[in-house]
Amino acid sequence: MDLVMMVHPAPVDVAEARPFAVSHSKISYTGKSAHAAAYPETGINAADAFTVAQVAIGLLRQQLPASARVHGVVTHAGDAPNAIPERSSGRWYVRAETLAELAELEPRVMRAFEAGALATGSELEIQPESKPYAEFRADETALAHYRANPLALGREFAPPGQAARMNRASTDMGNVSQVVPAIHPYIGIGSLPATNHQHEFAAHCVGGTAQRALLDGALALAWTGVDRSVSGRGAVT
Repeated sequence: MDLVMMVHPAPVDVAEARPFAVSHSKISYTGKSAHAAAYPETGINAADAFTVAQVAIGLLRQQLPASARVHGVVTHAGDAPNAIPERSSGRWYVRAETLAELAELEPRVMRAFEAGALATGSELEIQPESKPYAEFRADETALAHYRANPLALGREFAPPGQAARMNRASTDMGNVSQVVPAIHPYIGIGSLPATNHQHEFAAHCVGGTAQRALLDGALALAWTGVDRSVSGRGAVT
């Protein structure tokens, strides 16, 4: 493989991706059910374990580097108000500037989940959902070619400081970029103020502007592959 390219929709055009390294974990607590009114002292509340962990993570954020991101959702935390939850589960992401930074940061976050288990007497299970995604490494030669191609199509890149932060997400393409030359630009669909993962953004993914972005993105990538071949870096497959 000579060059790997992907273009992703965003509110505005951005040439260079800078995705975080990230780990994905499933967090599960097991406690003991009991009647919440009649026999509360016999229960072990697995939902409370998540509450303790999330408070600990919230406090931990004060001491995290600016590049770190810690976020997740509780997917199950009980079935009825009158029954102390015996099981709870959730999915959590930890992001960092690099895999090396992630390796230092993740154990600190996991200790917050351990605190939830310790405080409530629950049992904790942490299951990685995949191998960590690496930070993205852009091929500068291909990136330089790509920067020129959307401009030739009449597009404009977002100025620094505008809402172009989708380039700071995470992707398994980061792992690919560590071993194969790669670029991962973003193509704008004119959605502002709506941004990715909002219902309003999804609505902007249909229509004339989105259709043009789809075609422009494909054409700009194709031109970039040709340009990189012509520049003497070898044929692109």
